[in-house]
This record gives sequence, structure tokens and C-alpha cells, in this order.
Amino acid sequence: MAVDYTVIVLYLAGMLAMGWWGMRRARSKSEFLVAGRRLGPWMYSGTMAAIVLGGASTIGGVGLGYTYGLSGAWMVFAIGLGLLALSVFFSARIARLKVYTVSEMLDLRYGGRAGVISGVVMWAYTLMLAVTSTIAYATIFDVLFDLPRTVAIVLGGTIVVAYSTLGGMWSITLTDMVQFVVKTVGVLLLLLPIAVVKAGGFAEMKAALPTSYFEPLDIGGETIFTYVLIYTFGMLIGQDIWQRVFTARTDEVARWGGTVAGTYCLAYALAGAVIGTAAKVMYPKLPSADDAFATIVKDELPMGVRGLVLAAALAAVMSTSSGALIACATVANNDIWSRLRGAVTKDGGTEGAGHDEVKGNRLFILVMGVAVIGIAIALNDVVQALTVAYNLLVAGLLVPILGGLLWRRGTVQGALAAVGVGGLAVIGLMWTYGILANEPVYYGLLASLAAYVIVSLATRPTDAAVLANWRARLAGQDTPAEPDPPVPAPATA
Repeated sequence: MAVDYTVIVLYLAGMLAMGWWGMRRARSKSEFLVAGRRLGPWMYSGTMAAIVLGGASTIGGVGLGYTYGLSGAWMVFAIGLGLLALSVFFSARIARLKVYTVSEMLDLRYGGRAGVISGVVMWAYTLMLAVTSTIAYATIFDVLFDLPRTVAIVLGGTIVVAYSTLGGMWSITLTDMVQFVVKTVGVLLLLLPIAVVKAGGFAEMKAALPTSYFEPLDIGGETIFTYVLIYTFGMLIGQDIWQRVFTARTDEVARWGGTVAGTYCLAYALAGAVIGTAAKVMYPKLPSADDAFATIVKDELPMGVRGLVLAAALAAVMSTSSGALIACATVANNDIWSRLRGAVTKDGGTEGAGHDEVKGNRLFILVMGVAVIGIAIALNDVVQALTVAYNLLVAGLLVPILGGLLWRRGTVQGALAAVGVGGLAVIGLMWTYGILANEPVYYGLLASLAAYVIVSLATRPTDAAVLANWRARLAGQDTPAEPDPPVPAPATA
């Protein structure tokens, strides 16, 4: 294992070195939070693919392949579809807004007053995403070094917190590019072909497994629909994803770079399912499907290659963890703390500039990182925690965000009603049906949509000047366009 250890240690040392280098570039709020909005297509595509393909997509994707065969690709496939939809239909407009958070976008669109509530929902989602990614270190370091769970979480979490705190988005961008290359080589170019060969090739795999393992829809229509609802739509509105869109140099980079990343996700989804299917042939009676990735890596790969593939798994976890961490800290500082202390300007920005803002955001990353490590150590049922976060995100924020982008008649009252009704409905339904049930997010989303439409139509239209400023920002203009003609208020009896 000495060669494997060397590969991993060099990889981790490289992550810290890039954090130190990134610190020298992050001299302003824009540089620290969104890499100065200067990423070209190559770096943008790589970092976007890195953040969306985390431990769940790698270890969990192989586990689904172990259980369901090729149809196990649908979870990661849904992530790729969401990224494609975001890139093709919305990313250009999002990039032109020149904001830092989703809540700032809502304030621009609706004229303020939606920021704190939406910020709290988004903060809860990004916090739990960071926690679940951090917990995944335990699995990888257990295979590598046989470390206790707590020590593994502290070790992996400390490295991510260190380079994220030092250089912000620049450090995360540089490390994500390395992680993207490592994942591509480790999973797609090494583990995938080796696993298929070790399983005897596709002919042997088909002979050894039931035919259902090779049916694309065997996982079930309801499961696929739920994956699309949660993960595809989740990609459209998550702060961790939007913050990467904000790093694009131009709206064309955001559109085409994201399209490349989404296509890469589809290939990654299929690769994970095939690896899991091969593992089922070699190890038909594993105690847990999530053990398939670690088992095949530990038992079937030669030294050196094993270290690189485990580094790929570590890269997948670290990219999602760091992206969720900076998103969580950005929301906590800019959408919650700054608003509560009254430091938010009329256009959704924050007072103060320069190096002090960098220090403030750096401090929030450090504090949120320590909190994430502590929660990860204490938390046991991460699936339930992440399910709650995704349900709240989709049921509470999907309608007001997409409604703001697509429906001119939506109002701030309708947006607040959608967040409140959708959030409360999904919490109550989870209490009734169970946290892992599908019904809460279905009905919660419908309740949010109904509240948004009814309250928006029943209240005064958004001010014409607000809409003009919003339209100008969407078009990338420095000054507002001519105001839209007013929309008549609904007639009263």
C-alpha cells in the first residue's frame, strides 16, 4: 500500500498548496466568492462537472448499479439533465445578473423582502449538502488507512476547510480542475474498463445476471420521476450550482461550458452503473450496495492504480464538499447576517468593500466549516438529513425562482407565500408520510405553485421600475431599459 499512500498524500498536499496559491489571487469580494467572474470554457466546464459529481454520484452511483444494473444510472443521469437544462435555458441570464446569491436574484426580481426567508432555506440545504459530503470521507479513509470514523471526518474536513478558507473560489476552482482530471482518469479511464474485464466482459455479465440488470427502466417509473423532480430541478436552483455560473467570463461560457459539463455527467452516470453491475458479478453478496465501490477498488486494482482511483473518489467528495461549504458561507454572510444587521443596499448588494469583505467571507467559511465537521461527527442518518434539505429546497424555492425568471406577473407577496406554504407543507407531509416518502415533495411543490399563482394575481403587480431594472440586468445592461407598461390589477367585486 506504500505506493497508494504516496499517491494520496501527494494529492492532499497539492490541494493545500493550491489553497495557498489561491489566497494570493483573492483580493476582492468578487475574486474570493466568484473567481472574479473570469473563468473560460475549459476551467468552467471542469469545475462545474466536479461540483455536481460528488461522493453520492460516485460511490452512490456505483451502489445503485450494483442493486439495479444499468437503470441505476438514473440518479446521476437526472443530475446531468438538470445541468443541461440550467445551461441551455437559464445560465446566460443568470450570469448577466452579476449577483452573488440566489436570494439577491429574488430581491432584484421582486423588489426586495424575499432575501432572509429564502436565504435560510438555501442555507439549510447547502449546510446539509456539505455535511453529507464530509461524512463520506469516513468511507474512503477507512479503506485507505483504517482510520476511525471521527478521525477520518476531521482529517478530510480540515483539508477542505483550509484551502477553501485561504483562497475562496479561486482555490476551489484550481482544486476542482485537478479533481476533475483525477476523476476522469481514475473512474472513466481506469476503473471502468478494469471492472468490466475482471467481470469477464459484457457477455459474461449478461450471462451471470438477470435480464432486469440490463433494462434501462427497471429501477421504476416513480423512482425516475422522483430523481428528476429532486435532482434535475434541484440543479436549477441550488446556490452551490449558481455560484459556479457566476464565475463564467461571459454568458456564452456559461451556456456552452455548462452544456459540456452536463454531457460529461451523462457519461459518468452510465460508467458508475456499469461498474456497479460488474461488481455484482464479482461480489454477489455484499452486505451493503454502497460497499461495491470500495470493495472492487481494494480487491481488484493493482497498487498505484488503486491509489489513483481512491484519489478520484476523494476528489469527488472534496469538490462537492468545498462547493457546498463556500455556498453555505456565502448565503450565511450575504443573505442572512448582512440583512439582519441592515447592511444590504437597495440593489441587493452589501455595504463595505475591498479587503474587509474578503476577511468577513473568509471568517464565515471557517466558522461554517467547523460547524459542518461537528455536525458530520454527530450525525448518523445522513440520508434523511439530505432528503429534508432537498425537499425544502425544491418545495420552497423552485416555484418563486423559476416563476421570477419566466412569469412577469409574479409578485414578492406571491414569492413569499410560495416559500412559506411550500416549506410548511413539505415539513407537515414528511411528518405524515415519513421523511423518505415521495409524497411530501410532490404535494409540497403543488402547494407552493398554487400559493404563488393565487397570491401574485391577488396582489398589486411588481413596480414597473423594478421590472425595468430586472430586465436591464438580465440583458447585461448598466442602465435600466424603459419601464414596462403597468399590468392591470385584478378587478374587485
